[in-house]
Amino acid sequence: MKIWLTSDNVDWDTSRYHYAAEQMLFTLFPGEKPEYPDYDPPTDLGSEDNAVVFTLHRGKKLTNMSALLLRGYRWHNGVVRFASEKLDEPEEQLYHTLQRSVKQAFYAAGRSFLGQDLPWGSLTGVRPTKLPTRALWGGATPAQAKKELEKTYYVSPARSALAVDCAGESVKAKESLKPDEISLYIGIPFCPSRCVYCSFISAAVDKCLPLVPPFVEGLCREIAATGAALKKAGKEVRTLYMGGGTPTTLSAEQLDAVLTAVWEHLPLDRLSEFTVEAGRPDTIDGDKMAVLAKHKVDRVSVNPQSMNDLVLEKMGRPHTARDICRAYDQVRSAGTFAVNMDLIAGLPGDSVEGFAQSLEQVMDLEPENITVHTLALKKGSALMEHPEELPTDGDVAQMLDGAWATLRERGYRPYYLYRQKYMSGSFENIGWAKPGYASLYNIAMMEELHTILALGGGAVSKLVDPATGKLERLSNPKYPQEYLRDIDKLCREKEALGETLARL
Repeated sequence: MKIWLTSDNVDWDTSRYHYAAEQMLFTLFPGEKPEYPDYDPPTDLGSEDNAVVFTLHRGKKLTNMSALLLRGYRWHNGVVRFASEKLDEPEEQLYHTLQRSVKQAFYAAGRSFLGQDLPWGSLTGVRPTKLPTRALWGGATPAQAKKELEKTYYVSPARSALAVDCAGESVKAKESLKPDEISLYIGIPFCPSRCVYCSFISAAVDKCLPLVPPFVEGLCREIAATGAALKKAGKEVRTLYMGGGTPTTLSAEQLDAVLTAVWEHLPLDRLSEFTVEAGRPDTIDGDKMAVLAKHKVDRVSVNPQSMNDLVLEKMGRPHTARDICRAYDQVRSAGTFAVNMDLIAGLPGDSVEGFAQSLEQVMDLEPENITVHTLALKKGSALMEHPEELPTDGDVAQMLDGAWATLRERGYRPYYLYRQKYMSGSFENIGWAKPGYASLYNIAMMEELHTILALGGGAVSKLVDPATGKLERLSNPKYPQEYLRDIDKLCREKEALGETLARL
């Protein structure tokens, strides 16, 4: 789609707003690519069939941001108005005003063309709870926060209620965190095999088996270096999450080595939540669960994604729903773990009825947490490169709506949510929990409530300055070979973080 950003009588740096226009383009018209012509926009509205022209016009009291959408040789206009005095605000405030106006004007034109509203309206980005959380922190009531989402951003009533529920959990989580606490993530970049939808940094363990023992040794070194930095900075680990990949791809002995290093080197006196993903049932056995229980892991994820054997086969998973139930029983019999189970709406070969049956089977197991994802077509996944027949957006909407109603009836409540690019129907991923079982790590990580240090392959640390909200990302090497190549440098960098962490 061709995009022009113009002005009648305002001098504005239009290049700064390309990203805002593109975010809304991808939301309204998935798959479209932006173009920025080096010639003036058309004066003949019938001469373009796929373009949008933004125009900023300042009046005495009100300023208009208009988006003229030319598509299919028809035109639709969206207009947003704000007080002209806002154009005289400091640069960063002005940037946010104009960025929001670009999105809202484009959305107004787009929904006129589409003849419908989108579930999240003009909100883009992965964290739709940011706005209601900020509103609640500022003293707004839940009703006021909900109204802002619906009136200003055109969010549907169902999604606005969902966002406000999760924002309430975010506020509670924030209040429970102390200034000297951080969370920690450990990435294990190995899986038994690769699922068709997966784009995570992971390697099929049968293809790189010789790398696993040296990776474990390197990870234990990085854990020791991180522990030294945390102790120097006077920081305590509040929550710890081991993900991947699939951590339980490691043997029981290898898991024991990593977890021994965790307890030996890290400051864990205030640890209140310790999660390990055992996502693939074909990696779960009694010995591994005994190791997790021995090292005080208290939360385990068993992630079926579907309980339909045909769907599991299309996903590339070499196990059945019966195997999932067997693995779940082993987790339950090994200790007092809280259990999370993931499902994905929109998988190849699934249906509205099939997804509802998967959800019922999972709920009958009574896990403390159920996370309902929407399928996202990700670059680097086999499904993106070789797409199969997928459920329609309408089917996915029915899957999610049915899940919401059923989960609430069974006593689960939403506690965190996030969105991703290229999701079916522009929907969301939602974590549901029984009362008292909301995952503090998931909330802190997604809402960036405090610093998350990340170790292992493909891990990304988020250093959060609580005074300013400024965020700095530090990335570990993506692949096991690169991680091992750079392990000496990586350990030095972790040790040097002590002074930086002390200032946060």
